[in-house]
Amino acid sequence: MSENNNPWKTLRGELVYENQWIRLDEYQVINPSGGKGIYGKVSFYNKAIAIIPIDDEMNTWLVGQYRYTLNEYSWEIPMGGVPMNEDSKEGALRELEEETGLTAGSIEFLCKIHTSNSITDEVGAVYVARGLTEGETNFDETEDITVKKLPFKEAIDWVMDGKITDSLSVGGILRYAREIGM
Repeated sequence: MSENNNPWKTLRGELVYENQWIRLDEYQVINPSGGKGIYGKVSFYNKAIAIIPIDDEMNTWLVGQYRYTLNEYSWEIPMGGVPMNEDSKEGALRELEEETGLTAGSIEFLCKIHTSNSITDEVGAVYVARGLTEGETNFDETEDITVKKLPFKEAIDWVMDGKITDSLSVGGILRYAREIGM
């Protein structure tokens, strides 16, 4: 089978649920083996944006918060949802400042990540921010965040030890580590 050949056939689809952040559709399908089935897809109304802040001493900042969906505490790189019509870099800079109080002199795209491609079409973008200046945070009302500054090498260790499990954080940290030879 060719990488460009889609073995799925959609018979019909319908909206199951929608709110201001997500949309859930259910599809009647013919699967790759020829059997009938259903498939659900979650779509988001914002872009997923994540930022790895790096200072001149190779320190980074992580944010920790209790994640309702997981029913557990999660350490992550700063991230958030950016409206589809907003420039991704501008949104990334805004999220960085809101969650950590950091402003960046420069920001560059690192990678794209499909956050959970078996159930969502969401594509996340990870950026690296440099030229950092510390300031005040501005959390959303749904955020109760702890901000932690640590050596980037330690953030890699947290990924490898399973202390960081968020897909954008794991993918972004490991990708950046490879790019800088760590």
